[in-house]
Amino acid sequence: MAETAVKLPPPAAHKDGEDVAERRSLRDYYIILRERLWIALPLALLVAVTLGYFKARVTPMYASTANMQFEKAEVVVTTTGVIDPSVRNEIELNNNLAILRSAKLRTRVFESFSPEQIQILQRGFLKNAKPGTAPMQGLGLLGSVDVDAARNSLLINITVRHPDPQAAALVANQYVKEFMGFLFDQSSNVNDNAVEFLRNRSDQLRKESEDAESKLAAYMTLHNLVSLDKSRDIVGARLQTISSTLTSARLNRLNLENQAAQVEEYRKTHRDLIEIQYIASHGTVPNLKGQLAGLLQTQSVLSERYLERHPKMVDVANNIAVVQEQLDRAISLAIADLSARLNEARQSEKSLLVEFEKAQKESLELSDLSVEFKSLENQAQVAKTNYLQILDRLQQLTTTRSLEKIPLHPLDSAVPAGAPYQPNMQSIIRTCVGVGVLVFIGVAVGLSFIDDRIKSAWDVESFIGANLLGIIPDLSAIKDDEKYTLLLQNKQAPGVEAFLSVYSSVKIHSKLDFPKSILVTSTIPGEGKTLISCNLAGSFARHGRKTLLIDCDLRRPMLHRHYKQQNTNGLISWFEAGAALDTDLATDPTLGIIKVGENLSLLCSGGRSKSPTELLENPVFGQLLEKLKREYELLVIDSPPLGAVTDSLLIAERTDEVIYVCRFNRAYRKHIQLYMKALRGGKNEVLGIVLNGLSPRRIEYYSNYRYYRSYKKYYGSQS
Repeated sequence: MAETAVKLPPPAAHKDGEDVAERRSLRDYYIILRERLWIALPLALLVAVTLGYFKARVTPMYASTANMQFEKAEVVVTTTGVIDPSVRNEIELNNNLAILRSAKLRTRVFESFSPEQIQILQRGFLKNAKPGTAPMQGLGLLGSVDVDAARNSLLINITVRHPDPQAAALVANQYVKEFMGFLFDQSSNVNDNAVEFLRNRSDQLRKESEDAESKLAAYMTLHNLVSLDKSRDIVGARLQTISSTLTSARLNRLNLENQAAQVEEYRKTHRDLIEIQYIASHGTVPNLKGQLAGLLQTQSVLSERYLERHPKMVDVANNIAVVQEQLDRAISLAIADLSARLNEARQSEKSLLVEFEKAQKESLELSDLSVEFKSLENQAQVAKTNYLQILDRLQQLTTTRSLEKIPLHPLDSAVPAGAPYQPNMQSIIRTCVGVGVLVFIGVAVGLSFIDDRIKSAWDVESFIGANLLGIIPDLSAIKDDEKYTLLLQNKQAPGVEAFLSVYSSVKIHSKLDFPKSILVTSTIPGEGKTLISCNLAGSFARHGRKTLLIDCDLRRPMLHRHYKQQNTNGLISWFEAGAALDTDLATDPTLGIIKVGENLSLLCSGGRSKSPTELLENPVFGQLLEKLKREYELLVIDSPPLGAVTDSLLIAERTDEVIYVCRFNRAYRKHIQLYMKALRGGKNEVLGIVLNGLSPRRIEYYSNYRYYRSYKKYYGSQS
């Protein structure tokens, strides 16, 4: 099929004066980039190539790196304070970095070069200098020197950047050499008084350590302590065991007391004691209970056959009495056993409680001793540690003084770089591509904000806030004699389905029933409102609606030409003849209504007028339209563009609905917004906008219409 209207929900009409937020989708931005491809792409390429050219012309620079490592700083520890090595190391490292970056060391390095080495330093600068320029002198020959420390380490990197690769390596290695010489000069001035101080301090700490050890030994002998921790562990384990046993004994005693109380309760209420679980399961009670039950059952069976004095009945009664007596004795024995167990449990609990209190007392005594013992032990340990640290420091200082050692040694020497780090072609290419993409997108999007013309369905529905009734393709390939009567000819031509889609959209969005009048207008001339009027009227006539097409463009009438009619009679001639309304308007010769097709008639302008407002403002014009609606179901009124004259606003006051025509890339959105606001202010029902004049390629990516090519293929094959 050909292009059809966008199947989207109708947007909410914007309120008067409301600012519209431009919210585009990714597809809208793709359309923007594609539309302005040949403007933004050359400009982006020009900017990227120019930037790359200037970046590639910079002076080649080479970098060489030498590194060295500091040893851990040696820390003096006294009995009154401890220094955190990590903080001290960081401070010392920062101090050495400051020395490496100082102008004093830079001058020392420069002064250490021989004349031959100075020539090597000058070589890179002379290569890029103009002919006849004197060689560079001074500290600038050293190039750029960067000193930094590797993270979480004592490693220092010295990186030199120079126009000559050999000079960069030479300066980096010379920095390491001179810095080590600087530290060696400082280390030779060590104060010998430090060694004497450490010796005196070590003797003092040795005596303090011996005194503390003697006090600790005397305390252990006094309290008979071999090991305080082992004694506490033994007492603690015994205390825990006794506590657990005491808990079990208490639970056992409570259980026995409950059973004894139950026995007393049964005795008071004269209940059968054998119902108590403890008595029922004690000793021979279960067996005797079973025997008694069996004898009672036998007696019950015999009583049905014999009298009480029968020998068998007497024998059974005697056995029952014997067993009952034995059962009573067994129950008494169970009660006595329960009482004995209860007394035993109470005695056991009492003994365990005494043992628990004794163990608790021993534990408290050991806790009291541990405080003083730990204090003496800590004093002895601290005194011993201080003594050993001072002694170790004394040995280190003596060895360092003898060897005249500095806390630094080089790791890797700098070597000449094989290639310059600048210009970096990969980085330049990445930068240029990134800048080119940004320029391309920026130019395309920027032009889209500058260019305010109607281009897409988004402009209509999201920005202007009107319904998009349909998109009409570019019909320039069709002859003028045919394209205004496409719907009357009943041909399968490009654009027919598009007009039928507009017809469907008008029916969907219209809230009024027939008869009614529809005004078709636009912003500026040449947007195709006459084309839309003719084919819209033809669409309704084709679907059985009696339709009248009225040419209200009284300044520049065109409808009579498209239908090959004379413009001698019409609105102007009728008005000049007295504007009679009491006649049959369909046959009124001054009005001159012409039938141009089945269900379609044409009312021409009847000439031209330089001041048509005299007619349009006259009440008789509105009365004419109302009377014509009695004769016809639909009036389609072709009017002048709103941007040229105000005639359309006068006509809109007397019509029921309005269709606004916009030509692709012609009218500006802000103007359309202004005129749409004026139409809505006149209480007119604006059905929506018809977007006209899009090529098949633009229809494909400016909207959701993707059927134009399929339409041509399908109907082309049919023809």
